[in-house]
Amino acid sequence: MFQRTLEIIGNSFKMALQELWKNKLRTFLSLFGITIGILCIIGVLTIVNSLEYNIQKEIKSLGSNTIYIDKWQYGGGPDAPWWKFQKRPSPRYDEVKQIKDRTRSAKFVGFKISVNDKVGYKDNELSGINQYGVNEEFNDVQNIDVEFGRYISDAEFATGSSAVVIGNTVAEKLFGQAEFAVGKHIESRGKKIQVCGVIRKQGKTMIGGWNFDESIIMSYRYARNLMDERRASPVIMVQGLDNLTSVALKDELAGTVRSIHKLNPTQEDDFSLNDINDFSAAVSQAFSGLNIGGAIIGGISLIVGLFGVANIMFVTVRERTSQIGLKKAIGAKKRVILSEFLLESAFLCIIGGLI
Repeated sequence: MFQRTLEIIGNSFKMALQELWKNKLRTFLSLFGITIGILCIIGVLTIVNSLEYNIQKEIKSLGSNTIYIDKWQYGGGPDAPWWKFQKRPSPRYDEVKQIKDRTRSAKFVGFKISVNDKVGYKDNELSGINQYGVNEEFNDVQNIDVEFGRYISDAEFATGSSAVVIGNTVAEKLFGQAEFAVGKHIESRGKKIQVCGVIRKQGKTMIGGWNFDESIIMSYRYARNLMDERRASPVIMVQGLDNLTSVALKDELAGTVRSIHKLNPTQEDDFSLNDINDFSAAVSQAFSGLNIGGAIIGGISLIVGLFGVANIMFVTVRERTSQIGLKKAIGAKKRVILSEFLLESAFLCIIGGLI
């Protein structure tokens, strides 16, 4: 019985191939509809997933398991009370050590101030360059990969040396080739600073971020000579221990910063703790809707292709009415005849899917 069933399926499959080969144009149009439908599903979902992956990767580059202490609340939207945030005190450099000493769950505590200004070398001048003044642990929180030269040493951090590392784009525009920048002196805000390293090229990002390609990084102690710390967007970055969640880190930091600011229990926070993982979760939630929308769009395209296959199979059945009658006359059962047409349509769909 089983062998007989295999023979019937085999013969049905051969007949399906013969019919498809005989009607090449009809077969091509059916394959084309199925191929386009499946291509739409794969294409739309791939684009959405790739976009989400790149955004999540850029968010994680801001620091894994990291809390940004700032007077501003990131991602507050147009309804955020900016007037209230504006009145808050800015983070201070002297708070870094206090946070490190009082927060057991803190692994590294980074600090940065920044301005956007011009830098120059001889007759070349670039505008709109990010200038970051950072402390020793900034590189532990936000890893900086130096391609040529070296990063700022601990001794240079301690003494406030004028040694800086610059972005790849800055180096190429000022010196032609990035490696030529090492050891040269560039000028910023009327002061000469020495380039000790060039950051590896990172490329454009979708969410902005640090944009190290168009930046220069110097020690905080030297940066104070170039910029007003109070107006230089100071931020403290705290990275938690490896075995600790950002939620636990955030809870402990809230108590630490409140005690540093000497807030009593009835006073509300005069700072914001911005968790990078919150941004990642918000992006995932937003893209879940996009994935559903993409699947619906692709599904509609696939349904259109399926209607095309069904329509062509109805035509095929009408054309082969005489064959169906002959098969019934010699004892073929309905399910065997039906299986031939189903195999033919299934074969079309499989080939279209593979393409």
